Amino acid sequence: MIWKRLAGAGTRSSALLIALLMSVVVGADEAQDRVATAKKWIEQEFRVSTLSPEEQLKELQWFIKAAEPYRGMTIHVVSERIDTHWYEASTLARAFREITGINVVHELTGEDDLVKKLQVQMETGQNLYDAYINDSDLIGTHYRYQEVLPLSDYILAEGADITLPTLDLDDFIGLSFVTAPDGKLYQLPDQQFANLYWYRHDWFSRPDLKKQFKRRFGYELDVPRNWSAYEDIADFFTNHVKNLDGQRVYGHMDYARVDPSLGWRMSDAWLSMAGAGDTGLPNGFPVDEWGIRVIGCQPVGASVERGGALNGPAAIYAVNRFIDWLDQYAPPEARSLNFTEAGEWVGKGQIAQQIFWYTAFTAAVSKPGLPVMNPDGTPKWRIAPSPHGAYWDEGMKLGYQDAGSWTLMKNTPPKRRDAAWLYAQFTVSKTVSLQKTLKGLTPIRNSDLMSDAMSKKAPYLGGFVEFYRSRSRDIWTPTGTNVPNYPRLSVLWWKHVSLALVGKLTTVQAMNSLANAMDDELSYIASRHSMICKPVLNELKSQEYWLQQPGAPKAKRDEKPPGETWTYEEAIRAWD
Repeated sequence: MIWKRLAGAGTRSSALLIALLMSVVVGADEAQDRVATAKKWIEQEFRVSTLSPEEQLKELQWFIKAAEPYRGMTIHVVSERIDTHWYEASTLARAFREITGINVVHELTGEDDLVKKLQVQMETGQNLYDAYINDSDLIGTHYRYQEVLPLSDYILAEGADITLPTLDLDDFIGLSFVTAPDGKLYQLPDQQFANLYWYRHDWFSRPDLKKQFKRRFGYELDVPRNWSAYEDIADFFTNHVKNLDGQRVYGHMDYARVDPSLGWRMSDAWLSMAGAGDTGLPNGFPVDEWGIRVIGCQPVGASVERGGALNGPAAIYAVNRFIDWLDQYAPPEARSLNFTEAGEWVGKGQIAQQIFWYTAFTAAVSKPGLPVMNPDGTPKWRIAPSPHGAYWDEGMKLGYQDAGSWTLMKNTPPKRRDAAWLYAQFTVSKTVSLQKTLKGLTPIRNSDLMSDAMSKKAPYLGGFVEFYRSRSRDIWTPTGTNVPNYPRLSVLWWKHVSLALVGKLTTVQAMNSLANAMDDELSYIASRHSMICKPVLNELKSQEYWLQQPGAPKAKRDEKPPGETWTYEEAIRAWD
C-alpha cells in the first residue's frame, strides 16, 4: 500500500521512495556487515568466554541494535594507566567502534590526574568526559554530593532500553564497594586489584636459608603473620644473606617518590595494616582506616583531639616503620620510584618479600624469561595475606582492594551519557570479560573466576586465583564511606607524610600537621558544599581522654612483639 500511494504521488514521491528503499538496503547491508565484524572479533580475539560463540554473537547483536541512535558519535572516557585499561583503550575501544559504529577515545592517565578531572567536572558542571573509570574510593563523595548518576536508578528508568539484558549484576564481585549507605549502586566495577604480601617462595624453601634464619631468630622462615616477623625477614635478607645466585638481594621493597602515589601508599593500607582504626568490616567503625571518626554517617574528626586516629600512636608507628624499612632494607632505587614504576620491580629477581604489593602487576611479573619465573612457566614467587602491625586486632580490615568502576555524571548530556553507558557495558560484558581478565588479571565477574580457563591458569599465578575464589575478595576493601570528599582529602596524605620522609619534620610533627589539615578540610567542605551527611567536628578534648576510651585511637603498645610465621598452606587457608 505504501508503494502504491507513493508511486501515484508523482516524481517527487518516487524520489523519496527510491531514497527510502536505498536506505533500507544500505541499512540491511550495514547490519549484516556489523554482524560479520562481530563474528570476526569472536573468532579472533574473544575466543575464551564463559558464553558459547552463539551466545556471544547474540550479545553483540544486541549492542549493534542498541547503538543505532548513537552511530557516528565520538565519546570520550578516561581511566588510570594499568594493563587492563591499556587493553580496553587499544583493543576493546576498536572492537566496539567496528561492531557498533560509535567511536571511543579512551584516554589513560595517572590516578591523581584522573581524580582531578573528575573533581573539575563535579565542581564546574563542564562535561570533560562522558564517563570515568575511577576507584570506588570515591563512594563516600558520590553519595554525599549527588553529582553522580545512581546506576540502580538509571537502569530502571531512562537507561532501561540501553541496559544489556545479559549484564547480570549478581555475577559481579565487589558490588558492595560501589553501593552507598542509601542502598543505591553508584558505579559499575570494571577491574579490581588487591594488595597482598608477595615473596620468593623458592628462597624461603631453601634448607640452608631456613636453617640460618631459625638459628638467628629462633623461629621458622615462612610467611610472616606480623610486622615483627616481616622486619626480621627483611633484616635477614638485606643484611645477612646479602647475595644470592651472584646478585645483591633485599628483604623489603617499597616506593617513596614524593608525588601523589606516596599518598595512596599510606591511605590504601599502611595505617590499616598497622592497626590504626577500629574493628568492624569493611573499614572499621566508628574510626575507619583513614583515622576518621563518624557519628552515624557524619565525619566528626581525624585528629586524636577530636576522636580520630590519624595522629595516634598506631599511625605514627605505621609511618615510622614505612620510613625505617625503606632506609634499612629496601634497594636505594625505592626512594625514587612511584606506584607504576615499583609494581614490576620485584620481577627483577632481587627482592625477597614486599609487605603489600598490588596484584595489578601480576601479569607483568609472570612473563616468561623473568628471573622470578621457572622454565615451565610457574612462578618462583607466591602471594599471601599481608602481615599485621602491633595495633591490629582480630576483626579489623587487613588489606585494600582497588575497584576501578564506571562512573556516569549527572551533568553529562544524556545522549552522550547513554552512548558511554553502552561502551562501559561492552567492556564488562560476558563476551569479552574473561579475555580481559586473562590479559590484565583484574577480575570482576564470578563466572570468569570459576571458569575452566582460570583453573588452568591458577598454577601459574602463585595464589592469585585462590585469593579471588575465597571470601577475602569481599573483605579486602577500598576506602570507606567516612571520606566525604576524596579528591580534596586524599591530596593531603602525600604532602604531609613526605615532610617526615625527607626529614623536614619528625613523624609526630608530620602526622599532627596531617591530622589538623584533615580536620580543617572537613570543616571547610561542610561550610562550602551542599551535601548529605555533612561533617560536624567534635569539640576538642585532650589526647589522654581519647586514648583512655575503648577502641581507636589506641594507646601506645609494645611495637615489637615476638615474630610469628605460618606456612604458605596455612596462610592461604585463612582466605577461606
